[in-house]
Amino acid sequence: MKLTISNLSKTYKNGVKALDDVSIEIESGMFGLLGPNGAGKSTLMRTIATLQEPDSGSAWLDDIDILNDKNSLRRVLGYLPQSFGVYPNMSAEDLLHYFARLKGITDKTERAGMVDAALEVTNLLDVKKKSVSGYSGGMKQRFGIAQLLLNDPKLIIVDEPTAGLDPSERHRFLNVLREIGTNHIVIFSTHIVDDVKELCTDMAIMNGGRILSHQTPKKAVNTLHGQIWTKVLEREHLEEHETRFNVVSSSFNQDNTLNIRVHSAEKPDDTFQAKTPELEDVYFVTLRESSEVSA
Repeated sequence: MKLTISNLSKTYKNGVKALDDVSIEIESGMFGLLGPNGAGKSTLMRTIATLQEPDSGSAWLDDIDILNDKNSLRRVLGYLPQSFGVYPNMSAEDLLHYFARLKGITDKTERAGMVDAALEVTNLLDVKKKSVSGYSGGMKQRFGIAQLLLNDPKLIIVDEPTAGLDPSERHRFLNVLREIGTNHIVIFSTHIVDDVKELCTDMAIMNGGRILSHQTPKKAVNTLHGQIWTKVLEREHLEEHETRFNVVSSSFNQDNTLNIRVHSAEKPDDTFQAKTPELEDVYFVTLRESSEVSA
């Protein structure tokens, strides 16, 4: 199965160009769409999910013309937006039966099997009688995955799903996505680099409504081999180093010094040490190079 997006553009009435001639192909597996807030990720997700129209371009899921045959796409789509509203005072089991009926699953035995399977995959079987309104943030997100699995979707879109989750909830949620990602196209939109690093077999970096990079996380990291350098310095020297070198990130050490990471094809000077590149380096370098081109 393949999702093919060609030349999608969208400009809002306020003049913001949310999508700028976006073209990309996505195949089965976990696909990470990585970018800062305001990059255009949600606009792209909503367009693919048939929730809004682009100004131009096309999108196909195999032989389904997404923009002109929305109902066919919706029959094989599972979508989890940034905020997922739930009905109060209904158990997870009852609410999933309700959603299944809305999706046209009328046979009671068939529906019960689908509901139990969705609860099992999302690790919610033990709390299926509990009201969803009383779930933690991570449990609500897993319930969101459970409801979208009811129609056995071929394309699954999850938009910023781990924002606000504590580390243990985030870990459980990612495990659920990892399990369902082997047999579906799962597009995972996020601004959290670690989510993509832990989960995705393919990825793209987006900003300013454009796709800046599209490759596997491993290949992306390999492009920076021998180009990341690090140095420990006092806090007051950071601005000077940012002026002299291409500082991609900095972090505090326990003694209140800073550890900076610099992108350079050659060793900046003898005070730096070579470091193995990480996906976060790729992200920051790509965004920086894009901003320099746009400037």
